[in-house]
Amino acid sequence: MDHNVAAGLYTPPSTPLMIFLLPALRIILLAALVAVWAAPASAHPAPFSYLDLHLDASRLRGALVIHDFDAAHELGIDKPAILLDPEVAVRYRDRLVAIMQTRLRLSGDGRALSPTWGVIDVLPDRQSVRLPLDFGSETPGGITIDTVMFPYDPNHQTFINIYEKGELRHQAVLDARNAKLDYFAGTTQGRLAVIRTFVASGIHHILIGPDHILFLFGLLLLGGSLTRLAGIVTAFTLGHSITLSLAALDVVTPATSLVEPAIALSIVIVGVDNLLVSSQKKPHGRLDATDVAPAAAEKPPRDLRAWLAAVFGLIHGFGFASVLKEFGLPRGALGWSLFSFNLGVEIGQLVIVIAFASLLALVRRRNAPLGETLAWAGSIVVVLAGGYWFVERVWFTGA
Repeated sequence: MDHNVAAGLYTPPSTPLMIFLLPALRIILLAALVAVWAAPASAHPAPFSYLDLHLDASRLRGALVIHDFDAAHELGIDKPAILLDPEVAVRYRDRLVAIMQTRLRLSGDGRALSPTWGVIDVLPDRQSVRLPLDFGSETPGGITIDTVMFPYDPNHQTFINIYEKGELRHQAVLDARNAKLDYFAGTTQGRLAVIRTFVASGIHHILIGPDHILFLFGLLLLGGSLTRLAGIVTAFTLGHSITLSLAALDVVTPATSLVEPAIALSIVIVGVDNLLVSSQKKPHGRLDATDVAPAAAEKPPRDLRAWLAAVFGLIHGFGFASVLKEFGLPRGALGWSLFSFNLGVEIGQLVIVIAFASLLALVRRRNAPLGETLAWAGSIVVVLAGGYWFVERVWFTGA
């Protein structure tokens, strides 16, 4: 007799429910596979560009930093990495400037500002190119920025940093839905505005990061009690918060070429661990000993998910930090941005966990065997996706 039945914990599903759930779950698994293979080979760096403006006493100047992938798309180049060759970048500079002039619109005190575009620089560590801007005029009292930098990508964001007398005074994120910024010189953005901006950015970052999401899915697939799942999520939070802070403050700065494959490998390991645990369980069993009949209680299968979440969370934190590091913020201004971005990541993570864990719990309550089948199939998807990303990030980074 099934131990769950003996304990009064298993209720056979109704036939109508089975008829409804089986096709739906097949569609979910198929959609997950398609989404994973359609995702970019590397989730970092994300689709961002950066505009720094320096308001000095006598003039307004700035710099525009563009990721090589976005520049290559606009220029019709198949391999973005070639733009990191200084000679190639110089050759394409005029074409790129001509495009960016139509996208970046600035005005000062109600008058259009037309910058002089300087010599292009390459930034290999950021996989980007940099174009200096010189507006050749006195610093206006009010500045308006209106830009959708790369319309082909609806997720693209432009990070704005505005400095006055060498000090960071304002930060903002512009995208297709929020393309305009008004700034008045001499005013300092308050803490609440910083929190509002970067909480949203943190949420956005994790929700568009397929590797981080799949890692969380892998940790949740085997289910468990609310206490157990809370421990797993807390361990992941502690892990990535530590390294996010260390990397953003330049205390520890591992190379992206190491971090990205390591993130992919962490996904593979979580999926493999799920399969190993599933193979040790009796049919329709669950991880918790409380789910087994008291008279026949056995030692539950090992559960290392909290440890895996903590250890690999350290690696994922370096991935999160890649966004904040590219700001190049002074430490005094980075504190609130770092806190707010991390808070946004946690909010996005919590949304994912609640939605996915609730769905799995519903399936298991209605049909335990189906829930286990879903966990097994999902773990295979996790292993295959992580392996695919690992190969891409190790051997095809220049593609």
